Amino acid sequence: MVRCYPQEPEFTSQTAAEKKVWDILRRSLPDDAILFHSVQLRHQRAEHEIDLLVLLPGVGVAVIEVKGGLVSVEKGTWYQSGAKDKHPLKESPMAQVQSASHALRELLGTHMGSRFTSRIADVVCFPYTDWPVDYSSVGLPRDLVIDRGQVENLVACLHTAIEERGVGSSALALDFAERMIRHLNGDTGPLGASPAEVDYAQAMSNEDIQETLTARQSILLSCTRSLKRLQFLGGAGSGKTWMALKKAKELAKSDKRVGLFCYNKGLGLYLQSEVETWRQNRPVHVGEFHEYARKLGVPDGYGREYFEEELPQHLLALGASLPEDEKLDAVIVDEAQDFASSWWEALLACTKDPEHGEVYAFMDDRQDVYQRWDGQFSGDGTPLVPIHVDDNLRNTRRIADTFKEIIGNHSKLRGGEGFAVRYVNCATDDAVDVASDCVDALLGEGWANNQIALLTTNRRHPIHQDHFENDTIDSEYWPAFHRDEEEFYGHVLGFKGLERSVVILCVNGFKDMERATEQLYVGFSRARSLLVVVGDKELIDAASGANRQISLDAALDWCPCPEPASS
Repeated sequence: MVRCYPQEPEFTSQTAAEKKVWDILRRSLPDDAILFHSVQLRHQRAEHEIDLLVLLPGVGVAVIEVKGGLVSVEKGTWYQSGAKDKHPLKESPMAQVQSASHALRELLGTHMGSRFTSRIADVVCFPYTDWPVDYSSVGLPRDLVIDRGQVENLVACLHTAIEERGVGSSALALDFAERMIRHLNGDTGPLGASPAEVDYAQAMSNEDIQETLTARQSILLSCTRSLKRLQFLGGAGSGKTWMALKKAKELAKSDKRVGLFCYNKGLGLYLQSEVETWRQNRPVHVGEFHEYARKLGVPDGYGREYFEEELPQHLLALGASLPEDEKLDAVIVDEAQDFASSWWEALLACTKDPEHGEVYAFMDDRQDVYQRWDGQFSGDGTPLVPIHVDDNLRNTRRIADTFKEIIGNHSKLRGGEGFAVRYVNCATDDAVDVASDCVDALLGEGWANNQIALLTTNRRHPIHQDHFENDTIDSEYWPAFHRDEEEFYGHVLGFKGLERSVVILCVNGFKDMERATEQLYVGFSRARSLLVVVGDKELIDAASGANRQISLDAALDWCPCPEPASS
């Protein structure tokens, strides 16, 4: 039986078209579907209403704008004709539904604490209008219009729209759809929340605060827009990745050939998933530096010598011979401290103006875990102007306090107070098993599985290792992370630039103690709301750097094991 919210909507003579479509959906949708009528949205200062919203687990989401009467477009103006009159519409139905859909994704991401990545299609339905079969418009694809002749086959049309036109990287998971319901129907539930619900509310409140603070970074980008070569320097959680994406969008929108680069695969896939949602111009390359080189024809290879030396040499030679129309107008690099100077030289050789062209580097040299960075960007070219990004937007104050000696006094901690950092003391050899117990304990407290990431500092967690051995890192492992539907098991080095609400940092040793402080810094700073550190206290203190730059002094000792039942 299709679940409907509300169960029996009140329709009027003005909403007869919506009732017709509602009735068709209620009798035609599969039993696991969820149907909403008149979803009210308040996004920043704008108000939106979604006429009909359909959640199809295993498929995706359809946002539907219904227009009754006879609908037409004449000289660029939309009209709606009824029995008595014909009047112009303030905006096109597609623009109306797109605005509401965008607001829905933003609001759900904020309220649910996880980015909305399920496929979603924006559809207009004219149940009393015969729309031209051969209609063609850049703003309204014909297959996103459902007219009088198609309305009885509405569910099949929605499937097609979601699968062929939907924005997003994954099908809608059933458990995610269930979580959406509470936020969409506005129920308060029984008064008197449980402790777990109070904790969840506090976590979401902290993350809402962090989300709104990106307005500060937007102002910083706006103030520096006339400068063409910039080095944005900021600590972990300062919004550098958000700024890199916003800068790329701004430049691509002005028809420039933009390359948006990084080193880590996980971060590269995240950047790609964000860019895929843009409706306007996109960068010509988004993702890993090495993939860009291969895309241009640099011979494939393996091993550290290939990636560190041979590939950039090949790209440097290739860049000089690139046709002018294939060269880049602007280069943007996120986590720029991961790039060696030879990589920069090769990358800039692929631009139209290597010495003076647009370059934007977003970096934190205190996260130089690969130790490639030597402070050089562009040789004899115009130097990059340093811009300091001082706000920490990601972490709560209690999390940021653990590494405040690293980020320095200039960094302003903008997050809420948050939960106490938890510390679980155990032997290094037992750290992986104990960290796995922490996942179960946190799920038992009410945290959602897709809020949790378990990161190791040395050997991979067995679940992570299985993906390497089965060669499913590209096909299953990273796509699952970006679908944001389950807990994640990774290594701290591969998680640079990424984040989750809850991070369990499993300190199971270090391959190189000289890089241990940087690894702890990266691991501690990935958590938005709750940080759990698991490992041997002496090892963690030894890895915390000179004068204890990273400190667990204020952490709460915690045992993830359930308390024994009382007799």
